Amino acid sequence: MSDERPIGVFDSGIGGLTVVKALRDLLPNENLSYLGDTARVPYGPKSPETVQRYAIELAEMLTKEKAKALVVACNTVSSVALPALTEKFPVPVIGVIEPGARAALAASRNRRIGVIGTRATIRSGAYEKALQAEDPNVHVISRACPLLVPLIEEGLLGDDVTEQIIRRYLEPLLEDEIDTLVLGCTHYPLLTGAIASVLRRQIMIVDSAQNCARAVEQMLDQESLRAAPLNNGSLHVALTDSADNFLNVARDALQLQFGDIEIRVLS
Repeated sequence: MSDERPIGVFDSGIGGLTVVKALRDLLPNENLSYLGDTARVPYGPKSPETVQRYAIELAEMLTKEKAKALVVACNTVSSVALPALTEKFPVPVIGVIEPGARAALAASRNRRIGVIGTRATIRSGAYEKALQAEDPNVHVISRACPLLVPLIEEGLLGDDVTEQIIRRYLEPLLEDEIDTLVLGCTHYPLLTGAIASVLRRQIMIVDSAQNCARAVEQMLDQESLRAAPLNNGSLHVALTDSADNFLNVARDALQLQFGDIEIRVLS
Protein backbone atom coordinates (compact mmCIF):
# COMPACT_ATOMS: atom_id res chain seq x y z
CA MET A 1 0.00 0.00 0.00
CA SER A 2 1.18 3.52 -0.76
CA ASP A 3 -0.07 6.90 0.43
CA GLU A 4 0.17 9.75 -2.08
CA ARG A 5 -1.23 12.42 0.26
CA PRO A 6 1.21 15.30 0.82
CA ILE A 7 3.41 15.86 3.84
CA GLY A 8 2.45 19.27 5.23
CA VAL A 9 5.42 21.44 6.21
CA PHE A 10 5.07 24.85 7.84
CA ASP A 11 7.25 27.60 9.25
CA SER A 12 6.99 31.16 10.50
CA GLY A 13 8.53 32.32 7.22
CA ILE A 14 10.71 30.76 4.55
CA GLY A 15 13.56 29.38 6.66
CA GLY A 16 11.69 26.08 6.76
CA LEU A 17 12.57 25.61 3.09
CA THR A 18 15.86 24.21 4.42
CA VAL A 19 13.75 21.35 5.83
CA VAL A 20 11.91 21.05 2.52
CA LYS A 21 15.26 20.77 0.73
CA ALA A 22 16.37 18.02 3.12
CA LEU A 23 13.06 16.19 2.62
CA ARG A 24 13.32 16.48 -1.18
CA ASP A 25 16.84 15.06 -1.10
CA LEU A 26 15.97 12.18 1.23
CA LEU A 27 12.40 11.43 0.07
CA PRO A 28 12.15 12.49 -3.59
CA ASN A 29 9.00 10.43 -4.14
CA GLU A 30 6.97 12.24 -1.46
CA ASN A 31 4.56 15.07 -2.27
CA LEU A 32 5.24 18.15 -0.13
CA SER A 33 3.00 21.09 0.68
CA TYR A 34 4.83 24.02 2.29
CA LEU A 35 3.14 26.92 4.09
CA GLY A 36 5.23 29.89 5.24
CA ASP A 37 3.68 32.57 7.46
CA THR A 38 5.56 35.47 5.85
CA ALA A 39 2.85 37.94 6.89
CA ARG A 40 3.66 37.45 10.60
CA VAL A 41 7.36 36.53 10.61
CA PRO A 42 9.36 36.60 12.86
CA TYR A 43 7.83 34.43 15.58
CA GLY A 44 10.91 34.67 17.84
CA PRO A 45 9.91 37.85 19.73
CA LYS A 46 6.25 36.81 20.14
CA SER A 47 4.64 35.25 23.23
CA PRO A 48 4.25 31.46 23.48
CA GLU A 49 0.46 31.87 23.42
CA THR A 50 0.59 33.83 20.16
CA VAL A 51 3.00 31.36 18.54
CA GLN A 52 0.75 28.47 19.55
CA ARG A 53 -2.32 30.19 18.06
CA TYR A 54 -0.53 30.89 14.79
CA ALA A 55 0.79 27.31 14.60
CA ILE A 56 -2.66 25.78 15.05
CA GLU A 57 -4.04 28.07 12.33
CA LEU A 58 -1.33 26.98 9.85
CA ALA A 59 -1.70 23.31 10.75
CA GLU A 60 -5.47 23.52 10.18
CA MET A 61 -4.88 24.87 6.66
CA LEU A 62 -2.62 21.94 5.82
CA THR A 63 -4.83 19.25 7.33
CA LYS A 64 -7.79 20.59 5.34
CA GLU A 65 -5.67 19.76 2.28
CA LYS A 66 -5.44 16.12 3.47
CA ALA A 67 -1.86 16.29 4.75
CA LYS A 68 -0.88 12.82 6.01
CA ALA A 69 1.66 14.26 8.48
CA LEU A 70 2.71 17.66 9.78
CA VAL A 71 6.34 18.77 9.90
CA VAL A 72 6.95 21.78 12.12
CA ALA A 73 9.91 23.28 10.25
CA CYS A 74 10.41 25.97 12.86
CA ASN A 75 12.36 25.72 16.11
CA THR A 76 10.30 28.48 17.75
CA VAL A 77 7.02 26.64 17.09
CA SER A 78 8.59 23.29 18.01
CA SER A 79 9.77 24.74 21.32
CA VAL A 80 6.39 26.05 22.51
CA ALA A 81 3.55 24.51 20.47
CA LEU A 82 4.38 20.88 19.70
CA PRO A 83 2.30 19.34 22.54
CA ALA A 84 -0.76 21.39 21.54
CA LEU A 85 -0.38 20.39 17.89
CA THR A 86 0.08 16.72 18.74
CA GLU A 87 -3.03 16.77 20.93
CA LYS A 88 -5.24 18.63 18.45
CA PHE A 89 -4.45 16.91 15.15
CA PRO A 90 -4.95 13.20 14.35
CA VAL A 91 -1.93 12.93 12.00
CA PRO A 92 1.72 12.43 13.08
CA VAL A 93 3.47 15.69 14.05
CA ILE A 94 7.26 15.97 13.79
CA GLY A 95 9.28 18.89 15.15
CA VAL A 96 12.91 19.82 14.71
CA ILE A 97 14.17 19.92 18.30
CA GLU A 98 14.25 16.28 19.42
CA PRO A 99 15.95 15.03 16.21
CA GLY A 100 18.52 17.82 16.54
CA ALA A 101 19.16 17.05 20.20
CA ARG A 102 19.71 13.34 19.52
CA ALA A 103 22.13 14.12 16.70
CA ALA A 104 24.06 16.57 18.91
CA LEU A 105 24.52 13.98 21.64
CA ALA A 106 25.70 11.42 19.10
CA ALA A 107 28.27 13.91 17.76
CA SER A 108 29.59 15.33 21.05
CA ARG A 109 32.71 13.91 22.68
CA ASN A 110 33.08 16.20 25.72
CA ARG A 111 29.33 16.66 26.41
CA ARG A 112 29.60 20.45 26.05
CA ILE A 113 27.01 21.45 23.48
CA GLY A 114 26.23 24.93 22.19
CA VAL A 115 22.78 25.92 20.89
CA ILE A 116 21.95 29.05 18.90
CA GLY A 117 18.41 30.10 18.01
CA THR A 118 15.75 32.78 18.24
CA ARG A 119 14.91 34.45 21.54
CA ALA A 120 11.73 32.36 21.89
CA THR A 121 13.54 29.06 21.29
CA ILE A 122 16.35 29.86 23.71
CA ARG A 123 13.95 31.30 26.31
CA SER A 124 11.86 28.11 26.21
CA GLY A 125 14.82 25.94 27.23
CA ALA A 126 13.50 23.26 24.84
CA TYR A 127 16.93 22.10 23.70
CA GLU A 128 18.26 21.91 27.26
CA LYS A 129 15.26 19.78 28.26
CA ALA A 130 15.60 17.48 25.25
CA LEU A 131 19.35 17.07 25.69
CA GLN A 132 19.26 16.53 29.45
CA ALA A 133 16.39 14.06 29.15
CA GLU A 134 18.77 11.87 27.13
CA ASP A 135 21.90 12.63 29.19
CA PRO A 136 21.57 14.45 32.56
CA ASN A 137 25.33 15.12 32.57
CA VAL A 138 25.39 17.14 29.34
CA HIS A 139 26.45 20.80 29.65
CA VAL A 140 24.36 23.06 27.38
CA ILE A 141 25.35 26.63 26.52
CA SER A 142 22.58 28.52 24.72
CA ARG A 143 22.70 31.84 22.93
CA ALA A 144 19.90 33.84 21.30
CA CYS A 145 20.95 35.29 17.93
CA PRO A 146 18.10 37.64 16.93
CA LEU A 147 19.99 39.43 14.14
CA LEU A 148 20.77 36.35 12.06
CA VAL A 149 17.30 35.78 10.55
CA PRO A 150 16.99 39.37 9.22
CA LEU A 151 20.51 39.13 7.74
CA ILE A 152 19.64 35.86 6.02
CA GLU A 153 16.35 37.20 4.69
CA GLU A 154 18.24 40.19 3.25
CA GLY A 155 20.48 37.76 1.39
CA LEU A 156 23.64 38.80 3.26
CA LEU A 157 24.91 35.23 3.62
CA GLY A 158 28.58 35.92 2.92
CA ASP A 159 28.71 39.56 3.97
CA ASP A 160 31.38 40.91 6.34
CA VAL A 161 28.67 42.31 8.62
CA THR A 162 27.13 38.84 8.95
CA GLU A 163 30.50 37.33 9.85
CA GLN A 164 31.06 40.00 12.52
CA ILE A 165 27.65 39.31 14.07
CA ILE A 166 28.23 35.54 14.02
CA ARG A 167 31.61 36.03 15.68
CA ARG A 168 30.09 38.18 18.42
CA TYR A 169 27.36 35.62 19.09
CA LEU A 170 29.67 32.58 19.09
CA GLU A 171 32.59 33.89 21.17
CA PRO A 172 30.99 33.05 24.58
CA LEU A 173 30.24 29.51 23.37
CA LEU A 174 33.82 29.02 22.15
CA GLU A 175 35.16 30.24 25.49
CA ASP A 176 33.02 27.54 27.12
CA GLU A 177 34.88 24.91 25.03
CA ILE A 178 31.90 23.44 23.21
CA ASP A 179 32.68 20.66 20.73
CA THR A 180 29.23 20.61 19.08
CA LEU A 181 27.01 23.46 17.88
CA VAL A 182 23.29 23.01 17.19
CA LEU A 183 21.80 25.34 14.59
CA GLY A 184 18.54 25.82 16.46
CA CYS A 185 16.75 27.74 13.73
CA THR A 186 15.84 26.45 10.29
CA HIS A 187 17.19 29.63 8.70
CA TYR A 188 20.67 28.99 10.05
CA PRO A 189 21.76 26.15 7.70
CA LEU A 190 22.00 28.87 5.04
CA LEU A 191 24.89 30.27 7.12
CA THR A 192 26.71 26.98 7.68
CA GLY A 193 29.73 28.10 5.64
CA ALA A 194 30.01 31.44 7.44
CA ILE A 195 29.57 29.79 10.86
CA ALA A 196 32.19 27.13 10.08
CA SER A 197 34.71 29.81 9.10
CA VAL A 198 34.19 31.59 12.42
CA LEU A 199 34.54 28.38 14.45
CA ARG A 200 37.91 27.52 12.83
CA ARG A 201 38.38 24.33 14.80
CA GLN A 202 36.95 20.87 15.14
CA ILE A 203 33.44 21.71 16.28
CA MET A 204 30.63 19.57 14.87
CA ILE A 205 27.75 21.58 13.39
CA VAL A 206 24.34 19.92 13.79
CA ASP A 207 21.80 20.93 11.16
CA SER A 208 18.27 20.53 12.53
CA ALA A 209 16.82 20.40 8.99
CA GLN A 210 18.63 17.22 7.93
CA ASN A 211 17.95 15.45 11.20
CA CYS A 212 14.28 16.40 11.02
CA ALA A 213 14.09 14.85 7.53
CA ARG A 214 15.55 11.59 8.86
CA ALA A 215 12.94 11.57 11.66
CA VAL A 216 10.20 12.05 9.05
CA GLU A 217 11.54 9.11 7.04
CA GLN A 218 11.50 6.89 10.13
CA MET A 219 7.94 8.00 11.01
CA LEU A 220 6.65 7.27 7.48
CA ASP A 221 8.04 3.73 7.73
CA GLN A 222 6.60 3.17 11.21
CA GLU A 223 3.14 4.45 10.23
CA SER A 224 3.11 2.85 6.73
CA LEU A 225 2.60 6.25 5.11
CA ARG A 226 5.21 6.07 2.35
CA ALA A 227 4.33 7.18 -1.17
CA ALA A 228 4.95 4.77 -4.03
CA PRO A 229 8.70 4.38 -4.71
CA LEU A 230 8.33 5.46 -8.35
CA ASN A 231 6.19 8.50 -7.55
CA ASN A 232 7.71 11.76 -8.80
CA GLY A 233 7.18 13.89 -5.71
CA SER A 234 5.70 17.37 -6.16
CA LEU A 235 6.34 20.56 -4.18
CA HIS A 236 3.66 23.18 -3.62
CA VAL A 237 4.66 26.42 -1.86
CA ALA A 238 2.17 28.82 -0.29
CA LEU A 239 2.92 31.99 1.71
CA THR A 240 0.75 34.36 3.70
CA ASP A 241 2.44 37.39 2.09
CA SER A 242 4.85 37.99 -0.78
CA ALA A 243 8.55 37.48 -0.04
CA ASP A 244 10.29 37.79 -3.38
CA ASN A 245 13.72 38.72 -2.03
CA PHE A 246 14.19 35.75 0.23
CA LEU A 247 12.57 33.38 -2.24
CA ASN A 248 15.41 34.30 -4.59
CA VAL A 249 17.92 33.70 -1.80
CA ALA A 250 16.38 30.30 -1.07
CA ARG A 251 16.34 29.32 -4.75
CA ASP A 252 20.00 30.21 -5.16
CA ALA A 253 21.31 28.84 -1.86
CA LEU A 254 19.22 25.66 -1.72
CA GLN A 255 18.88 24.94 -5.44
CA LEU A 256 15.18 24.27 -4.88
CA GLN A 257 12.83 24.21 -7.84
CA PHE A 258 9.27 25.39 -7.30
CA GLY A 259 6.73 26.96 -9.61
CA ASP A 260 4.17 29.66 -8.94
CA ILE A 261 3.79 30.67 -5.30
CA GLU A 262 0.28 30.72 -3.87
CA ILE A 263 -0.56 33.62 -1.55
CA ARG A 264 -2.94 32.68 1.26
CA VAL A 265 -4.78 35.60 2.85
CA LEU A 266 -5.21 35.09 6.58
CA SER A 267 -8.63 35.76 8.05
